[in-house]
Amino acid sequence: MKKAFDDIISAMSRVVFGKTHEVKLAITCLFAGGHLLIEDRPGIGKTTLAKALSRCLGLGFTRMQYTSDMLPGDLLGVSVFDQASGSFVFHKGPIFTQVLLADEINRATPKSQSALLEAMEEWQVTVEGNSYPLAKPFFVIATQNPLEQSGTFPLPESQLDRFLMRISVGYPDRKAERELLETGNRKHAIEKIRPVLNTEQVMTIRSSIASIHVSAAFLDYVQDLLDFTRSAPHFTHGLSPRAGLAILHATRSWACLNGRDHVIPEDLQAVFPYIAGHRLQSRETRSEYSFQQLQDLLMEVPVP
Repeated sequence: MKKAFDDIISAMSRVVFGKTHEVKLAITCLFAGGHLLIEDRPGIGKTTLAKALSRCLGLGFTRMQYTSDMLPGDLLGVSVFDQASGSFVFHKGPIFTQVLLADEINRATPKSQSALLEAMEEWQVTVEGNSYPLAKPFFVIATQNPLEQSGTFPLPESQLDRFLMRISVGYPDRKAERELLETGNRKHAIEKIRPVLNTEQVMTIRSSIASIHVSAAFLDYVQDLLDFTRSAPHFTHGLSPRAGLAILHATRSWACLNGRDHVIPEDLQAVFPYIAGHRLQSRETRSEYSFQQLQDLLMEVPVP
């Protein structure tokens, strides 16, 4: 598995310049069985990352552009009357894929945003009383523009909690940007990526990651972190049990990515800020905690 991860990172790094750490986090999120939220300005490379990841894993990919006039049926699908059969036939929407890029998700209204909730949690969609299963794996990569930009609708806490991790791609460094300027658009480079894995192998690795060893002492560490966020006066509310499971899944995935069959505290510390960042708010300022503040929080909880 370590070789497969290294091959994926190498292939993606040829089109996503200078963002190896962000690529590793995206891979960690997918194999942990969660969904990824990328918050950043337009033109940074969010779509490139999503497309490259789906091609490396040999998974089906669909991009859905969210707009203010989007309706839930635009994503889920609609029933159309078929004159030949005299009945309504359901036409599946873009959500019936393996990797869904929900681009600029916070430009859609809350009603359209909520169309993803059931899919992200239950791996199915319900339309007109009928439930339709989604393909496996099903992985949502949603991009979000900064909230200070015009025409955005903040994601509610219930939807944010469905995303296992939130990352920011950020501007490339000077060397990476120079390479981008010299090579031009990465569209053709993405199309040349050869799959490293296939659907069956992705699902096998996911199952293997679930068996990564977690000691009782490590579980104590996770619970201590959760208890701290719930009892400390700094936060409006603490981390939920779903967040606790997210920490555990992501930690296992990060350990596997780094070639270990067991987790260590450093694995948790590496992924924690990206899991807690969109879930914790300051009681005093009602704002989210910065990356540095989340790292400082880890220092307040001793490792068993």
